[in-house]
Amino acid sequence: MAAGIPSLPSQDTPCPVPPAQRPLQEYDQLSRSWFFRWPATGPKGLWRPLGLTWLLSLPLALLVAGGSIPLRHDPPRLVIAAGAAAVLLPLFLLLRQWLGWTYVQKRLVSERVEYEESGWYDGQVWEKPITWRQQDLLVARHQVQPVLARLRQAIAVAIALMLFGTGLCQAL
Repeated sequence: MAAGIPSLPSQDTPCPVPPAQRPLQEYDQLSRSWFFRWPATGPKGLWRPLGLTWLLSLPLALLVAGGSIPLRHDPPRLVIAAGAAAVLLPLFLLLRQWLGWTYVQKRLVSERVEYEESGWYDGQVWEKPITWRQQDLLVARHQVQPVLARLRQAIAVAIALMLFGTGLCQAL
């Protein structure tokens, strides 16, 4: 993954979109962010923080699950229920990452850029020149789509773990 944004092609008309609201700039900010960088650095960069988050939320989930009288007297079910419930926090983190990356993906593949000059009330639309569109599409295809694929896989695994833990808890 590129460390910075590629240089923008030159054009005859100046871009009216403020630099912080340009899709490539938004991509650069997202890819530099500590939190959103997890899925961009590869599978190891994503699974390690998610596993740590799960481990840190497990004691709280055990404490909450221990409030259930039937589970309190059945330690295996208590641990399984808490383990399944502890997946919620990593799942919420994955969903937040998904929202951020899909927002940037939509801005990159769009032919137009919506922007605000000074506040929420003065929204404008600017059509990207062909050269900008091509560059944005390349970044979307080769940088953002692999991240979204990793996030889809991780969300599916998290949901499967929750369902498996819930089913196992019911079966015991």
